[in-house]
Amino acid sequence: MQLPADRQQDPGTLPGPSYLALHLAAKYLYGIDRLRACMARVAVGGTFDPIHDGHIALLRRAFELGENGEVVIGLTSDEMARSSRTRSVRSYEAREKNLRTVVKRCFGIDDVHITMITDQCGPSIYENFDYIVVSPETLPMAEKINRLRAKKNLPPLQISKIEYQMAQDKVRISSTRISEGKIDRHGRILIG
Repeated sequence: MQLPADRQQDPGTLPGPSYLALHLAAKYLYGIDRLRACMARVAVGGTFDPIHDGHIALLRRAFELGENGEVVIGLTSDEMARSSRTRSVRSYEAREKNLRTVVKRCFGIDDVHITMITDQCGPSIYENFDYIVVSPETLPMAEKINRLRAKKNLPPLQISKIEYQMAQDKVRISSTRISEGKIDRHGRILIG
């Protein structure tokens, strides 16, 4: 089939630059995948008990990447949350309710997508996501997720790693330290 001189592309495509050309230009100009970010699907997960400034930083990054797209928060099941900890963890229902309250208060989002996860990978190894947001502690798991996705012929997730949020004593804020009464949710020292 002969294409008209002004349409030197497949007649079934829209006129103008190809998606690939725009994608590559955005990646070169902005250093990130801007077109994917426009409607990005973002995965983030955790136990979120108690919620602290480190969790807020993790969620903030997820909602930045997922603006105009979708953020899926994987919340650990009771069994998963309790199996790796010696400290007590509130029930899934209580953690989910608190997480929804915090997301509404901090980010103004009423209808957040929270899904129960029963393993460290959750839906990120079989669903379509563009990004996964992690801390330095969970970075190795994100790398494992990408290896598992490759075995399933799925594209890798772009990994967005936030830095630890530090307490006043320059040690990272953690739910364990908060539960032990050493610091508050913002990293302020409670006991010497």
